[in-house]
Amino acid sequence: MRVRRGRLPAVAVAAVMGVLQAVVACAGPGTVVDEADGKSASPPGVRFDAEVALADGRRVGLSYAAGRGLLERHRDAGSATWSEPHVVYGTRADPCQSMTAKAFEDTVAVIADWGPYCSDGEPPMESVAAVGTGKDLSRWDTDLTKEFDGWEKVTADGDSRQLLFTRVSTQWLTRLRWSRTEGFAEVEEVPR
Repeated sequence: MRVRRGRLPAVAVAAVMGVLQAVVACAGPGTVVDEADGKSASPPGVRFDAEVALADGRRVGLSYAAGRGLLERHRDAGSATWSEPHVVYGTRADPCQSMTAKAFEDTVAVIADWGPYCSDGEPPMESVAAVGTGKDLSRWDTDLTKEFDGWEKVTADGDSRQLLFTRVSTQWLTRLRWSRTEGFAEVEEVPR
C-alpha cells in the first residue's frame, strides 16, 4: 500500500478519534453511576447531563437535546422504569458545556445555558432557571434570562418551598427568587 506524504498523520488522527469516541460513548460525560452497585442509573441508551435523587428515592435525569432544548425524565423509588422524555424548556440553540441540577427535598432545581459557540467557552445567550415539583414532576416553572453569563448556583431560602438562583460579579449580585406559591420573581441586581 502506498501512502502519500501528509496522509499518514490524517489516517492516524482518524484512528485515534475513533477510539476516543468509543471510550466517550461507553462512559462519557453525563453518565451517572449508582454508588451502591456501580451501574449507570440512566436508562439504556440514554445519557443524562445531570441526575439527582430526591429525598423520597425518586430519581430525575436531565439532558440537552439538540434542536429540542432541556429534557427531563424521572422514575419512582425502587423502579427501573423511566418516564417518557418531557420538554422542560424548548430551544434550537446550541447547549453549553454543563448543567447544574440540585434536589431540595421533593423539588428539583436546574440551571442550563445555550448559545452559539457556548460549548467552546463563549458566554451563553440563553440562561434558564427551572424548578420541578409534584409527585410526578408535572409542574415545571422556567425563567429565561437572555444575554446573561448564566446562573452560578441555586440554594434553598429557608426550605424547598423557596429557592434562590444567584450569580456574583465584581460589581453586582444578581439573584432570582422562586417560591412554590408564586413561581419566579423578577431578576434583581444588587450593587456590591
